[in-house]
This record gives sequence, C-alpha cells and structure tokens, in this order.
Amino acid sequence: MTTPEQEAKKPKPRIQRMAEALMVLALAGMVIAVFVNVVLRYLFHTSIVSYEEISRLLFVWLVAIGAIVAAFEGAHLGFDLLTSRVGPGARKALFWVSQFLIAACMLLLLWGSWEQVVAGWSSYSTVLGYPLALGAAATLVLSVGMLVVVVRDALRGGPTQSADAVVE
Repeated sequence: MTTPEQEAKKPKPRIQRMAEALMVLALAGMVIAVFVNVVLRYLFHTSIVSYEEISRLLFVWLVAIGAIVAAFEGAHLGFDLLTSRVGPGARKALFWVSQFLIAACMLLLLWGSWEQVVAGWSSYSTVLGYPLALGAAATLVLSVGMLVVVVRDALRGGPTQSADAVVE
C-alpha cells in the first residue's frame, strides 16, 4: 500500500492534467472577461453584456471540473468526528453507507441534469444564444465524474487520502 506522500509524487494521469488545464483556461477566461467589464464600467460607464454570460458559464464549468478533480485527489472536506471514535468494523460499515448515499445523490443529480440538458436544447441564452443545455451539462459531467470516484473508492475498499490531509 502506498502512503499519501508516495501518491503525491506519482505523475498525474493525463485526464487529470487535461482537467486542470481546462480549469486554468476557464479561470483565465473569467478573469479577463470580468476585468475588461470592470474597466469598461469604471472608465466608460458601459460594459460588454456577452462577457457576463461567458464568465457565468465558465464559472459553472470551473466548479464542476474542480469538484471532480478534488474528489479524485481525496481533497474534499471530510468530517471524521464519528468515524475516528469507532472501531475498524464500524468504520468500514460507515464507509459503505456513505458510498451508497453519495452514489444515490449522484444518480439523482445525473437524472435531474439529464432532464435539464434535454430541456435546455430548445432554450437559448439571452445574449449569446447558445443552448442552455451547455450550462446544465456541467452538472451532468459532475455527477458522472463523482460516480466514477465512488466506484473507484468502492473497489479500493476505502477513500483516497489526500497528501495534504491534516489530522488533529
């Protein structure tokens, strides 16, 4: 079994590097769009309305991809008040209960997101005119990515521990 430090030293999978690159591009696009609009509003009392839609869409995708990356790294906030006080058998049972609950929530999110994507194909954004399904697709991707993490953790028999995890 590898320690969290050894896990951190292994090269990241290509898909994770691509996801992180997409996050960087989304954040850069948001910063540029918001900065340009702030300057235009402050100096010229005007703005580019399409930049507001672009930054909002990029933010939704940034959060969705970031949540998946954090889940793959085991970096989500954990609450171990109960699990740290029980024995290994109960800890394992609680792990399986939590995996089941997470999977159930992600399946509900997947179902609802799919319905939103289908409905969004016939609705368009006000300014740019892109299908609103593009924004709803972020939660669809989020639910699929989190389900992959749940399956991976279930196959491993435990969650991934972040190298940055601090236990006090």
